Amino acid sequence: MTLPSSCAVLVVGTGNAGLSAAISAAKHLHSTLPSSEKQRILVIDKCPATWAGGNTYFTAGAYRTAHAGLEALLPIVNNVAHSSKKIIPRHNASSSASTVPPDASQIDLPPYSAGAFHADLMRVTQGRCDQDLARILVSDSWPAVWWLEDLGVHFQLSYNRQAYLVDGRHKFWGGLALKTEDGGKGLVQDLLGAAERHGVEIVYEAALQRLVKDEKTGAVLGAVVRFEGRDVLVNAGAVILAAGGFEANPRMRAQYLGPGWDLALVRGTPYNTGEGLEIAMRDADAKQAGNWSGCHSVAWDAHAPPNGGDRAVTNEFTKSGYPLGIMVNVEGKRFVDEGVDFRNYTYARFGRAILNQPGGVAFQVWDARTSALLRGEEYRDEVVKKITSGSREELAAKCQEDGLSSIDSFLRTVERYNDAVYAHRKTHPHLSFNPAVKDGLSTRPGALDIPKSNWALPLDKPPFLAVKVGCGITFTFGGLSVDPETAAVISTAESKPMEGLYAIGEMLGGLYYGNYPGGSGLTAGTVWGRRAGEDAARRAVKKSTGAKL
Repeated sequence: MTLPSSCAVLVVGTGNAGLSAAISAAKHLHSTLPSSEKQRILVIDKCPATWAGGNTYFTAGAYRTAHAGLEALLPIVNNVAHSSKKIIPRHNASSSASTVPPDASQIDLPPYSAGAFHADLMRVTQGRCDQDLARILVSDSWPAVWWLEDLGVHFQLSYNRQAYLVDGRHKFWGGLALKTEDGGKGLVQDLLGAAERHGVEIVYEAALQRLVKDEKTGAVLGAVVRFEGRDVLVNAGAVILAAGGFEANPRMRAQYLGPGWDLALVRGTPYNTGEGLEIAMRDADAKQAGNWSGCHSVAWDAHAPPNGGDRAVTNEFTKSGYPLGIMVNVEGKRFVDEGVDFRNYTYARFGRAILNQPGGVAFQVWDARTSALLRGEEYRDEVVKKITSGSREELAAKCQEDGLSSIDSFLRTVERYNDAVYAHRKTHPHLSFNPAVKDGLSTRPGALDIPKSNWALPLDKPPFLAVKVGCGITFTFGGLSVDPETAAVISTAESKPMEGLYAIGEMLGGLYYGNYPGGSGLTAGTVWGRRAGEDAARRAVKKSTGAKL
């Protein structure tokens, strides 16, 4: 495909946010202009077509949304038997289509109110999240999911990630229930299909070089794009930046996140290297916002590729089973409270905790009590190197072969942990293990420097299992300041939205600080993708018709 010299709206990036913006813009243009006045919606991405989808492709496809409970979700999901939605999985889905899905009567899925969503968002960001952004994210979350469903996105209940089978019932936990079928792969596939149906043009291997502004008004008029070895000026009614953060740029990671971050493992696309942010600040005087020293980082397979994700394995390198066991560093010492909260409220910050350990790695450890509860897609033999043994001593010796520096320290840590668990059980015999709730099974208060607050079971039942993990960086939290209503970029000089420039997805700053509620990233991409796309299209129509902007 050739690169056109003009378009109504230019979108930079093919992830969830960018494609949502392009489709939203196309829908608005189609509903506003007669077919004889067709205007182009153009998406560019510097990656080749084989890397389409940005970081979205590597996600598990989780969508956090306020909802009224199971009955409200049944019409939108395709993996519940006897629901009102016909079960038609995608024909090339990797999940087994022959598996009979659970009946609604076997599922416990409580409502997740807007108030609970807002409270979780503010709690995990320590109250730093911009209040206007938080309000819009929460209020738009449910309409955004239905908008995607209308586009043809396939949704499912996330049994594998957000529910445990307890007494024969699927019990959901942590406020997160929805995912897209086939995860990020399926979401990108569905959005690309919707973009094509709505006439969106996509050009790959086309890299943003600079933004073009009106010298008098300051409005953004288009962009210079490097395509097939030359710079091409693309005039546009508006430009929407959805080019991701700087998580795949080791220099910027070390510069903004701190020493050692250049050694983090890149979970997703290697093409999110931060140029979009730097270009916006350089050429458009875009105001910075958010937590520039913060990022989403997780426990990641220590043996995974270091500089970019695997398009086949994608999110399966995540190792989020730590609430079911313990984590120790190479010195054999615990360093986090593995049970302080549900996994989807801690996993995005525990990667940083691992990176801060000696060597930037750790070992996750379980015994036979809980190893069977580990998610198959993350801990199956095909995607992880397992260290197994019939005794704790043998396990420590095998871990030593993979970097553990002190067998004695490891064994002392496990022994002290077990003693603290036994002591708590003696004084709280009525408590029972339940991974679907904060069960209160903890270590005895004061017995350990770092307690385990929930799901604390002893490690005393062979066989034992350990997995080595590192820090996998997902996306960075620093971004650009935007108008919460439209995602229009704020000018540093004038502290007001500038004409013709928007920032969405990972480039939108001010939403996350230190941590984030799992599943809210994709939701935010869709929420502000819709808003930016519609506002950009509206502006492009006014510009093309000569109406007052």
